[in-house]
Amino acid sequence: MPINHESATERTALLYHVANDHRISQLQHEQDEEARSIISSAVTKEEQQMGRSTVGERLPYNDYTTIDWLHDLVKDSYRFRYIQSRRGIRYNLVSMFEACSGWIAVVIIGTLTACVAFLVDIAVATVSDWKLGYCKKNVFLSREACCTGKTPLLVPRSELGRDCNGFQIWTESYAGSFAIYVAMALVFGIISASVTMLTKSSLPAVGSETANKRNGANTSDPPQSSGKLIYLAAGSGIPEIKTILSGFVIPNFLDLKVLLVKAFGAIFAVATGMCLGKEGPFVHISTCVGYIVGNWFPKYQDNGRKLRELLSSACASGLSVAFGAPIGGVLFSYEEISTYFPRKVLWRAFLCSLFAAIVLKALNPTGTGKLVLFETNYGTDYKPIHYVVFVFLGIAGGVFGGLFCKLNFLWSKWFRSFPIIKKHPVFEVFLVVLATTLLQFPNPLTREPGDVIIKNLLVDCKSSASSSSWVCENEDSGPDIGEVNWVYVGYLVYGTLTKLVLTIITFGCKVPSGVIIPALDAGALFGRLIGQSITSISPGIFAMVGSAAFLAGVCRMTISLAVIMFELTGQLEYVVPHMIAILVAKWVADAISEEGVYDLAQSVLGHPFLDPDTAISIVRRRNLLVETLVPPKQTMDEITVHVPLTNKVPQGLLDQKLEQLHSRGLMDAGLVLVQTHPHSEIPTLQGYISQSELEFGLTKLCPRRASEGPEFQIRLLGLLVDGDASPDTLEVDLSPFVDRTPLSICAKAPLEYAVEMFSKLGLRYLMVTEEGTGRLVGVVIKKRLVGLLEGLKEGLGE
Repeated sequence: MPINHESATERTALLYHVANDHRISQLQHEQDEEARSIISSAVTKEEQQMGRSTVGERLPYNDYTTIDWLHDLVKDSYRFRYIQSRRGIRYNLVSMFEACSGWIAVVIIGTLTACVAFLVDIAVATVSDWKLGYCKKNVFLSREACCTGKTPLLVPRSELGRDCNGFQIWTESYAGSFAIYVAMALVFGIISASVTMLTKSSLPAVGSETANKRNGANTSDPPQSSGKLIYLAAGSGIPEIKTILSGFVIPNFLDLKVLLVKAFGAIFAVATGMCLGKEGPFVHISTCVGYIVGNWFPKYQDNGRKLRELLSSACASGLSVAFGAPIGGVLFSYEEISTYFPRKVLWRAFLCSLFAAIVLKALNPTGTGKLVLFETNYGTDYKPIHYVVFVFLGIAGGVFGGLFCKLNFLWSKWFRSFPIIKKHPVFEVFLVVLATTLLQFPNPLTREPGDVIIKNLLVDCKSSASSSSWVCENEDSGPDIGEVNWVYVGYLVYGTLTKLVLTIITFGCKVPSGVIIPALDAGALFGRLIGQSITSISPGIFAMVGSAAFLAGVCRMTISLAVIMFELTGQLEYVVPHMIAILVAKWVADAISEEGVYDLAQSVLGHPFLDPDTAISIVRRRNLLVETLVPPKQTMDEITVHVPLTNKVPQGLLDQKLEQLHSRGLMDAGLVLVQTHPHSEIPTLQGYISQSELEFGLTKLCPRRASEGPEFQIRLLGLLVDGDASPDTLEVDLSPFVDRTPLSICAKAPLEYAVEMFSKLGLRYLMVTEEGTGRLVGVVIKKRLVGLLEGLKEGLGE
């Protein structure tokens, strides 16, 4: 929305100029008023200023396009100049608000994210415990809250009632407890999956609704074509957020409805006990909050580039509240999610993460009054000989992560291709929950929710506060003092393998879920297992390092993960072991599967993403040139408009070109304008007009009304001069929509140049010219480059 509506005398009608002549019909006058109304309500002041430049005007982004980073940079500059050029107290206040609006926005985002996280954390703890029993004094209290603040370290089920009289277990019978546990988990899984189905959405391949209206179709009819089916609240949301922050648009993915469904569905999904966590969904939730808050500020509402800066900051608060790791959250956003992360985004992400941590600590969902979730104090230090063990844990984590990524990719392609699974996602969740409960309940180590499992495995048995836990009792209960309890070791082995298998089949189910907690669980189980044979230091240390190694193998995080681990445990002196294990795990996992879990998820989900590092490595192996990207001749003929020297083309020609663009199904395509001058036989590139802008101009500014008047003449280049219209011809000026200075590249240039231009400059399209003559030979949009790289990647077997 514009900052201020000036009087009619200050408005500049850029989109629709009609000759001020007494011969113009009443119809033209009505259409002129309609266009002015559209402009005043849909075009901001800075957009109107841009109409005078060679950059070209941009309308609000089409749901199925990429954003134009360069254009948004210029658009923000015009907005800044417009505000700075005004005088008076009012505009001084507006200027001050604009300067600090980003800081105000991130403070609101961090605060709201912490509030949502508090509600989800409290609800997850309570609902999870309903599988075991209920609190006598208040059924909505968790077991920990019911037991007067006692930490619920793993207690044998036969001793649960005696250990906490306030928490009533359902039955003392093992078989009865098993049955209730499975039944409750299945109910929770069905609830979570059913709620997730409410965010079912179809991404249309073309603008069918608009096309139908223009073709005279009944608007109540179903769309003529639609794209793939997606569930907006399913999964962690991190792959989709990476796609959005790279410049693509996924419609409705960050809406309020998705936020509510994601939070509610995550509660019951985690409560099932499946191998998933709420940490990934927290990142999606915080990004939704960032999107909603960003739309409160005109600075971000009308600018895709600026909005993505805000979303990058919002991501940091999501992981901050998930792990109580404000610094790690900032680094996670920088390292794993964001494509564009300048210093000002770093500072705002820091502030957003800080406020999220402050508010969450004040709300105190854990009851400890601390941000550290798994606080430990081992009291012993590692020795150089233990570096070998840390390296081994890194190797194991890399193997786990590499196998997980490959097997989960194959599982998703195979199992979810069955018609019954594809058509009934709730049934898949039912099967996964059933398998999970049947495999995990018999093992006391894996019976609890994922975060409780980690807390149990990181305990230091030399501490008096933890010596009575189930883990410590079993580690000290061998046949003779110092001997190994093989039953307990069997539980650890069984738990590690179970977590690997169940995480493979769970990740990708249509419920809100993340992979961070299951990876930490598996690493902690394996690390505790290795610690049974090393008695010089606490096994909890190896559990802690192993959890970091396994997560590094799955997600390929490095710096951010090392920081998250010491914030998560409060063990700063173990940063070096974490760094060793994390680096080794990443190297080994990369050797097995080059892409991490989120990159593979993007491939499975079919979301476009341009990773410059991966793209450059692929292109260099093939030694390709830019001419590889040139579209076929038929495509170029369809998207090329030869503009005569009068700079006018019939509306019918543009209607035909627009329909051809629709049939191609690429909503961020457009038309290239060329013109041949008398002194030259080579057509000269004159500009580019995108599909969404052309469609807006043809449908809103000059609709065809055969019964009311003749066809419009469209001016695409130059300015319309008063008195230029004839009595029998209506003219509309669309030249402000045209980008008169599109970036171009030589067809014989290395393909790496195009990759760098698209990734670093954030281009939506790039012109390809012939070497020597400068003749236009092709137009490349971002999706064409991404599609080529995907094909090359499959050809290389990556």
